[in-house]
Amino acid sequence: MTTIPLKYVARINAGQSPPSAEVSELVAGRPFLQGNAEFREANPSARYQCDAAPKVASVGDVLLSVRAPVGALNIADLSYGIGRGLCAVTAIDCDARFLWWWLHYARPELDAVSTGTTYRAITSEDVGALSFPVLSRKEQRRIADFLDAETARIDRLSILQRSAIQKLDERESAQLDLGINEFMESHGVVPLRRFLLGVDQGVSPQCDAVPAADEEWGVLKVSCLRPGLFIPSENKRLPAEVEPDQGSEVREGDLLIVRANTPQLVGSTAVVPQVRRRLLLSDKIFRVRLDGRIAANFVATVARGRRIRALCAAGSNGASQSMANIRFEEVKAWPIPAAGLDAQADFVTRVAEERAALDRLRPQIERQLALLAERRQALITAAVTGQFDVSTASGRNVTEGITV
Repeated sequence: MTTIPLKYVARINAGQSPPSAEVSELVAGRPFLQGNAEFREANPSARYQCDAAPKVASVGDVLLSVRAPVGALNIADLSYGIGRGLCAVTAIDCDARFLWWWLHYARPELDAVSTGTTYRAITSEDVGALSFPVLSRKEQRRIADFLDAETARIDRLSILQRSAIQKLDERESAQLDLGINEFMESHGVVPLRRFLLGVDQGVSPQCDAVPAADEEWGVLKVSCLRPGLFIPSENKRLPAEVEPDQGSEVREGDLLIVRANTPQLVGSTAVVPQVRRRLLLSDKIFRVRLDGRIAANFVATVARGRRIRALCAAGSNGASQSMANIRFEEVKAWPIPAAGLDAQADFVTRVAEERAALDRLRPQIERQLALLAERRQALITAAVTGQFDVSTASGRNVTEGITV
């Protein structure tokens, strides 16, 4: 197939960042997108505005992320100001819908030419140099019509699979809340402060923007905690010249609570499992010390319930909804069932078994989603590269012969 550089059939408009003072929360001005953070399924949802944005994408332009994740795509449904993380691709001598699908096919090539040690990125010149197929407008429209229809079939199946995962999450949450409420009714409720010996916090020195290797010291980020889950890889490397506060090193069995995060995640609580050495608390994470009458994994299990999650969201405060804080005084007031250690252990085991039963279904659904995504990409690749005649093909039959 004959090709030409993309820049000969489309205009590549590289984004540019305006002065920060010109950017504000979106009210009634021109919506502004710095990068792909506001990308959705097809069209973005801007949070900010900037009437003085030096670069603007027009309605119908393809918005292409030039920073990680390189190649993410949306379509401009409004006139948007665009920052350095994006470029706008305007169809000039090609069909706009074919351009949209063809850029999906080109994403692996864009990823291959991206550079950078911390954040991968490409330039507008990289985009313009992509090899675009020479096809008649009529053929481009035929391919676009085919892909509009056939990818819609796949997308509907994907929506059903994602809905199934959501229902599993809802069922798990409902089971947990029912169990906690029944346990509270049978054992009574006391504030967490009754079981506390103390609390520790670390410090947050200036760190490198990469995770620490196993032999290096790392400071845990707030993202290391999700309700009931500890993620040790979410850390930043402590510079070699900074002396670590070894008293803040986390150990197996520590009960951690994040005091600063989004309103949905602030107060996330988990117990540290067996973990490598040299991971340090930051000043945004509480390490709670308990007396012998209550188990850390019991507190973490109860803290996953909606009752405490709602208290954290409602009691949090902060300058914006992107970062909220809770005080330890609020943590001390968390309602905890007043059960003995044996009853606590039985409850934790029962909740874990119920969760495991649902978790066995998730990998099957996620596998189906992965296969659908692979088939979708294979179908796009085959169509835009001319591997079959779209005027006579059915996507359900074509994909059977495509290697994914």
